[in-house]
Amino acid sequence: MVARGGMARFWSLESLQMVAADGGTESSALVDDNGSEEDYSYEELCQATPRYLQPGGEQLAINELISDGSIVYAEALWDHVTMDDQELGFKAGDVIRVLEASNKDWWWGRNEDKEAWFPASFVRGYIRQCRKHTGMFTTAQLSTIFGNIEDIYKFQRKFLKDLEKQYNKEEPHLSRIGSCFLQHQEGFAIYSEYCNNHPSACIELSNLMKQGKYRHFFEACRLLQQMIDIAIDGFLLTPVQKICKYPLQLAELLKYTTQEHSDYNNIKAAYEAMKNVACLINERKRRLESIDKIACWQVSIVGWEGPDVLARSSELIHSGELTKISKQGKSQQRTFFLFDHQLVFCKKDLLRRDILYYKDRIDMDEMEIVDTEDGRDKDFNVNVKNAFKIINRATEEIHLFCAKKQEDKKKWMEACKNERRRVQEDKEMGMEISENQKVQAMQNARKSRHGKIKGVSYNGCPVPPPHQSLHPIHQRHITVPTSIPQQQVFALAEPKRKPSLFWHTFNKLTPFKK
Repeated sequence: MVARGGMARFWSLESLQMVAADGGTESSALVDDNGSEEDYSYEELCQATPRYLQPGGEQLAINELISDGSIVYAEALWDHVTMDDQELGFKAGDVIRVLEASNKDWWWGRNEDKEAWFPASFVRGYIRQCRKHTGMFTTAQLSTIFGNIEDIYKFQRKFLKDLEKQYNKEEPHLSRIGSCFLQHQEGFAIYSEYCNNHPSACIELSNLMKQGKYRHFFEACRLLQQMIDIAIDGFLLTPVQKICKYPLQLAELLKYTTQEHSDYNNIKAAYEAMKNVACLINERKRRLESIDKIACWQVSIVGWEGPDVLARSSELIHSGELTKISKQGKSQQRTFFLFDHQLVFCKKDLLRRDILYYKDRIDMDEMEIVDTEDGRDKDFNVNVKNAFKIINRATEEIHLFCAKKQEDKKKWMEACKNERRRVQEDKEMGMEISENQKVQAMQNARKSRHGKIKGVSYNGCPVPPPHQSLHPIHQRHITVPTSIPQQQVFALAEPKRKPSLFWHTFNKLTPFKK
């Protein structure tokens, strides 16, 4: 947290989260045990063993820098409210210029026009020039590594403040924290984006750590901030672990709370709410894996027209062959794919039966599924067997389909009902896939289609993933054995998938498969 001649450098982990906007300085700086600062080139950083600021040495370093004429700033982590004229009041996020730091607990600083003492533990390093590290980090890299961790930090600060208000310091057993979880349950959804991004963050960080300058940089950040001896990937794992621990902690609290306790019902409701949050995060993770495969399936369809299937859908629910009958009584054999919100149908190539041509799609949001008896249908004036109809409630347009077997017809009708149920559950859970993630999935699929991704050829496109039959929202549970290392918690919380036999048939439809 150093500024020299108007140029500032920032070595805290929190600062790097904010670098995502602009980047940082071209060269690295390290602080030694005596508090002096040295500049190193990237080559020197990679080859030499740097002298880092040891835990407890930050105070000496700051005083040395101030005496050298450097301008040192600090950022307030929490509000400091005081009635003492000799103390400096400020709000979280305020920037304070540090003028003297000889005392480890109280520093002398200036905020706006006032100079006074303030608690050193309330602030962290803040250097504006850190946003010019474009030589080390691109905006995309920082976005990948840290995701939306700043949003999580802001949310957790407010959650913690409200939680502390509900804690009874005098009589802890009378605390009422259940309502706090219920009040903030929607806010916990921001963990979903972070957890889904975490695997990519680990890969990006691993690649950077192969270079000495990045290892030295992150270690300098940790030491200067006097953080515990955990690597940066350990700190980045914390939000993932935390969101999975909440249901377990609330379950334990509920276990030792009597039903007569005033907070019992709220704790019970909070436990269910946090289970649903964890379930939503796991479901989003599964959907992200699904959309990549759906995108690859789409680009393999010949003559695709209209919006991408991902524009409205994120899951394949059922597929198979049906006979579609037109108003004129013409029968057409087609292969149908039922996604959430839409039914896509294709035509097989006459010679290459594994090649599919796009024909059309049906919007399922306004549709009603109607069973049709065997015999002559009055609407189409044709004899049908194993038939059912999909009717548009708004326009009264009717689509007539016939299955080969009665069993197939039942599966299709159940799948159509299941599609409506899934759409409703997604709405209740707030299930959404961002536009950026959809676009990225389609871009990757098209690169794969043209062989631009190493190891993936024309016949390498995977088919959409098997559909997982989920229980109603209130019945979804996660259990994490306490003996399992915390690094594995998120992976263990992922719901299991059930194999589906119809996917063996669907695999045969993979285009260009030899």
